[in-house]
Amino acid sequence: MSQPRPMVYRDLVPTFPDPETWTFDHVLRHHAAQRPDAVCLDVPEEDATWTYAQALESAERVASTLYRSGAAQGDRVVIMNLNSSQLVRTWWGTAVGGLVEVPINTNYEGEFLRHQLDIAQARYAVIDDAFVERWVAIAEHVRGIEKFWIRDTGVGIRDKAISLLTETGFQAAAWEELESGAKVELPTPKPQDLGAIFYTSGTTGPSKGVAMPHSQLYFFGQEVVCLTRLTAEDVYLTTTPLFHGNAQFMAVYPVIVAGGRAVVRAKFSASRWIDHVRDSGVTVTNFVGVMMDFAWKQEPRENDRDNKLRCVYAAPTASTIVKQFQQRYGIEAFVDAFGLTETCAPILSPYGVPRPPGAAGLQAADWFDIRLVDPETDREVPVGEIGELVVRPVQPWTCSNGYYNMPEKTLEAWRNLWFHTGDALRRDEDGWYYFVDRYKDALRRRGENISSYEVEQAFLQHPSVTECAVVGVPAEVEAGEDEVLAVVVTAEPVDPQALLSWCRGKIPAFAIPRFLRIVDALPKTPSEKVRKAALREAGITTDTFDRTALSALKEG
Repeated sequence: MSQPRPMVYRDLVPTFPDPETWTFDHVLRHHAAQRPDAVCLDVPEEDATWTYAQALESAERVASTLYRSGAAQGDRVVIMNLNSSQLVRTWWGTAVGGLVEVPINTNYEGEFLRHQLDIAQARYAVIDDAFVERWVAIAEHVRGIEKFWIRDTGVGIRDKAISLLTETGFQAAAWEELESGAKVELPTPKPQDLGAIFYTSGTTGPSKGVAMPHSQLYFFGQEVVCLTRLTAEDVYLTTTPLFHGNAQFMAVYPVIVAGGRAVVRAKFSASRWIDHVRDSGVTVTNFVGVMMDFAWKQEPRENDRDNKLRCVYAAPTASTIVKQFQQRYGIEAFVDAFGLTETCAPILSPYGVPRPPGAAGLQAADWFDIRLVDPETDREVPVGEIGELVVRPVQPWTCSNGYYNMPEKTLEAWRNLWFHTGDALRRDEDGWYYFVDRYKDALRRRGENISSYEVEQAFLQHPSVTECAVVGVPAEVEAGEDEVLAVVVTAEPVDPQALLSWCRGKIPAFAIPRFLRIVDALPKTPSEKVRKAALREAGITTDTFDRTALSALKEG
């Protein structure tokens, strides 16, 4: 008797059927013509909204200023802004103008920042006034930047920041200049043209810039439209940083594809989350990592169900509280997906369909080929067994073009004509896929990707540190992802607290390990590679320093 065929995801039907129209330029122009007065962008902290017609006008002016400043189609434009309308309008200007957006994590400084700028080789930069000193600190590494535009964060330092840049030998002006001046004729971006470079966390080396064509950026947004059943009547709230794809091409972009309204908040607040949902009439929103858990742990209110929230996209979905969460807030559906910046999401959960606990979703079989393989042999593993997820697209230009300025890394990831994700999953007989673990050494802490390699390099700059290995250990809350553990070998006694304090300014604050253990030697293989699996297995030992516990003790 034959076995029933596994289920697959069949709800992915593009809003714009012709792949030749899969560019932000086409989508925004379409809605600006069809519904010019509908609001597409709502930024409550600025008490301001933009209609589709206004958004297109702004995007054309931003792009025109860049071209009048000497830009050529395909030039990279670095954006390092906190969540704001200016960030969104700059991004939209690059997209409409056929330029390449390069969003940078606003926590980056020092080597982290230098490395990403070195990859992008950008000619223009749009940054917040509060970050200018970080750029000046590495000025000799960014002389390729021909002009800066500086956003005023409201703390009264913009003019000082512009002066500091000009004194250092750069051209700089206020952000407002981008929207001023005459418009020029702009090129029409093609779906296969490079649209953005988004950075992933490094694993066996420095972080890589994912080269994303316009078509892939569109398709990521289209997946979320189908995943959440987004329409022109929906209001989508995002509170995560817009330099991450989760907020940009998996929240704001889907709204533009559907013709709806995007609400952009400065940051996530667990205590005010439901107020933000209610105040803006939000119908769809997303959670990343521990956000769902943090919102759930807020004191229940009598009016929790007094909202319009219909759907939550939670990655990952905290399965142990999802039913209670739906009841408490009156939510119709939770959805999830599994994918990477390099590949879009080949695994999606059908709207309103009950999922087995822990399941991420089903294969979007019309659009992606996927397999679970033995990472050593690339041969497919039997159903039920754990294997590395490998992916390839069915439709052209729905996966990345590779790693920008890193051809060797591109070839390594795409070996045997499949993209190797480095993630361990399993599939059950019904077709549901479950994320199990990471084969790679990347870490993720509270929504932030962390390169273990880059954190290790920072520690190794300390004169007393001879070896270092950084691994993730389980966080204490569901969907909390990782806490960071650094295991180091030193040439002489070093105070753990002093060593962690030494890291400040060299790596972002979120990447500074919570745990630190000083050992005589790291466990290694015969080929002298560090056995990180052994460190993860050992976890937090009695001789491990916990900076959080020390802080709590001091406060007590």
